[in-house]
Amino acid sequence: MDNNTYVVIMAGGIGSRFWPFSRTNYPKQFHDVLGTGESMLQMTARRFKDICPPENIFVVTNKDYESLVKAQLPQLSDNQVLLEPVGRNTAPCIAYASYKISLLNPNANLVVAPSDHVVLKEQVFTDVINKAVAAAAKDDVLITLGITPSRPDTGYGYIQYINDETKSIKKVKTFTEKPNLELAQMFLNSGDFVWNSGIFIWNVQSILRAFRQYLSEISEIFEEGASALNTPEEQNFITRAYSQCRNISIDYGIMEKVDNVYVLLADMGWSDLGTWNSLYTINNKDENGNVIDGEVLLYETRDCIVKTPKERLVVLQGLEDYIVAEYDNVLMICKKSEEQKVKEFMADAKSKKGADYI
Repeated sequence: MDNNTYVVIMAGGIGSRFWPFSRTNYPKQFHDVLGTGESMLQMTARRFKDICPPENIFVVTNKDYESLVKAQLPQLSDNQVLLEPVGRNTAPCIAYASYKISLLNPNANLVVAPSDHVVLKEQVFTDVINKAVAAAAKDDVLITLGITPSRPDTGYGYIQYINDETKSIKKVKTFTEKPNLELAQMFLNSGDFVWNSGIFIWNVQSILRAFRQYLSEISEIFEEGASALNTPEEQNFITRAYSQCRNISIDYGIMEKVDNVYVLLADMGWSDLGTWNSLYTINNKDENGNVIDGEVLLYETRDCIVKTPKERLVVLQGLEDYIVAEYDNVLMICKKSEEQKVKEFMADAKSKKGADYI
């Protein structure tokens, strides 16, 4: 374990593709999605217990989720919980954490990870992260973990790398964020592409250089107010800073543009758990291919995922390939093949029925 290793957990999203289970006031990262007794956020933090000291873990979240983060991770000090006034995507989030940590330790090596991913092979994950951190500490490289794709998913970034078999960390040839379905299918068919896991590893000075070169307007904002970071004035500064930052992902803003991006292939049982189908894929099925979480009676029902409250008996007959999800005041029944419409359903629920349903 290296004291120069820091972890930044991004926990500010609302998980709209996982509606109605993921809600604005209680997003999926705070739920025990897998029935393990831990929330996604708690699982993520625990995953780093052998990678860095506990005081080196920072969580970036929306200010509305401050109490949720502190309740679920009481071991964090106030200075380890970074509060965003509004969501501005991943680039401002990462800039905030990077500038803050660079002032605490200018030699810091950062691991940036979403709070809502599943990793089934945790020892493999630890070994892979430690290997990537060692490389980032030695060279000016921006590393992402690459996952062999299993379907033409349009929600991921795709990485084509130079296959030098003498090197385990491969130089990235092209980086394409969220292609259309036709392009994603071409990437899958070629066998030359991996998914970008959204887990990044770099030295703090390397990522700050990339911000200065490719997102200079964001770096200027944070450099101008850096003296407020890690002081009582931090939150006031961040409120002003975020009002000036544009909404942009680290993928579009930096990773697609820089020439020092590398990928480390990782077979670690990874899923981003971003959709109902991803939850279906990783869960155990009954003899008819159903994934069940709740009190359910099934008749002539196959290949469905059902997640309903434990206190309600649900009876289903004659369904095939459906999502049946109930949480709080919303019940959704949707074809698994049409799950891309979930965000549309959520938007319609807000505009036609009111914010109480999102």
